[in-house]
Amino acid sequence: MSKNKTSIKDFSHKPGQLVELDQSGFLPLPPPYDKLDLEPKLKPLSDEKRKQVECDLDGVTGFKFPRPETDEEKAKLVEQFLSGLKKLFDKNNNWTFIQPLLLTMEYCAKCQTCASACPIYNESGQIEIYRPTYRSDIMRRLYKKYVKTGGKFFAPLSGNDIDATWTMIARLMELCYRCTICRRCAQTCPIGVDNALVTRELRKIFSQEMGIAVEPLHKKGSVQQLKTGSSTAMSPQAYLDNVEFLEEEVEERAGMKFKWPMDKAGADILLIHNAGEYLAWPENPEAFAIILEAAGISYTLSSELLAYDGVNYGTWYDDVQFAKVALKHLQAAKNLGVKKIVIGECGHAHKALTVIADRVAPGELNIPRESSMTLLADIVKSGKLKLDASRNDDLTTTLHDPCNLVRLMGVVEPQREVLRAVSNNFREMEPHGVKNYCCGGGSGFAITQDLNFPDWRQILSGRAKLRQVLDVFQDIIGPEHKKYVCAPCSNCKGAMRDMFAAYGLFERCNILYGGLVELVVNAMTDIEKPFLEWEWH
Repeated sequence: MSKNKTSIKDFSHKPGQLVELDQSGFLPLPPPYDKLDLEPKLKPLSDEKRKQVECDLDGVTGFKFPRPETDEEKAKLVEQFLSGLKKLFDKNNNWTFIQPLLLTMEYCAKCQTCASACPIYNESGQIEIYRPTYRSDIMRRLYKKYVKTGGKFFAPLSGNDIDATWTMIARLMELCYRCTICRRCAQTCPIGVDNALVTRELRKIFSQEMGIAVEPLHKKGSVQQLKTGSSTAMSPQAYLDNVEFLEEEVEERAGMKFKWPMDKAGADILLIHNAGEYLAWPENPEAFAIILEAAGISYTLSSELLAYDGVNYGTWYDDVQFAKVALKHLQAAKNLGVKKIVIGECGHAHKALTVIADRVAPGELNIPRESSMTLLADIVKSGKLKLDASRNDDLTTTLHDPCNLVRLMGVVEPQREVLRAVSNNFREMEPHGVKNYCCGGGSGFAITQDLNFPDWRQILSGRAKLRQVLDVFQDIIGPEHKKYVCAPCSNCKGAMRDMFAAYGLFERCNILYGGLVELVVNAMTDIEKPFLEWEWH
């Protein structure tokens, strides 16, 4: 039986905070975190802040949305929401996912198979509002009552007791940001219902119709990216200056002197990284450059606005913002006349530039796109690199599978082929591949840092991944063993950076995280000194 049994009627009308979170009810972690006092704590919002912002779902918020002061303000917000809800089911307004959304609205066996697959629901001790079908059932009832013909008349007869109050909408606003859109629920559903899609489509209503979006995704994310060229606010000139610096660093670290090909017309490949890599993990684009140069691959980078940043935050919350970014990425490739785009180590960039971009790209911009995982596997198998896996023997390595790579796109084996070629001490997490657990930072959570949302992320949305990391290294969990979580995704690395820091994983367990290409370069015999230079315990 799930905790905090919460009816749909309560969700619409019950005043005050709907659910109280109790960390002692969460699933316990493996050693050395089996004692609750070693875990970070969820900091409650101050009384003053609670009066200012909507937080009546579970006492957590990443929105900072001010509470409306009058009934007129509330009524206007409800009207906007219902307008957006109707547009969501209009093919002229929802040109991306209306068909699977309609199927999800019409069919659900209520077997709760998806609940058994949801890491947030289960790690919370099965708090009812986190059940995947709970959010979808609210949406389904709203659709049947306020969108379908005769819905208001038939609602009482069918037991549909939902009402579109501002209380309900404010809670739903937060609830659609309690799901990482990892799609484990969709994968396990026996009839193909996609509860994660419901989450994403709800976010669209708030953003596109009501102008309500999480600031790091919108104002500091896609809006900034379209204005400056990068989600990091790095301008094209700053990017070029950064590349020059990294060229010098590659020479110093790897003894290789070359100019990164920039804006090279007619190259085989346009390589696009997440711009955050250049600033937070520069060793990753450096390693890519070393590998491609050594393998003799014809490739280029682009300095065109947006084309040096594979980030597309619209993927998670807004079709219009998504399309603006995606089309600029594709146009840059067309302008250079490259044969294909290769996407660096960024899971959501894979999803944005392939699966979703296919729905918006006109024929002339439908440039072939490939994952860097398959390209790296081909390079390694070609024998163009001289590799010695024993150069990584001081590391016991495991692999985190980015959700959008494995579950959404089926790219599972290429990264493993590479890892086995460069590591003699590789061990799998369980479950892995398409059954992996999200890093906890999916759907924009990794960059949402406002108020107490990061606390919720550390203690709950990333909890299943933390458990996997601890479990896979449990026999060598002590700090005397060097352990490496290979995470070929910038977003996942960002989530792990914060989670590892919050739990002190490096200090207590000597566990670090990083990308895949760094391990490849570390195994290259042509590189004299180790490429990975960390101060291990």
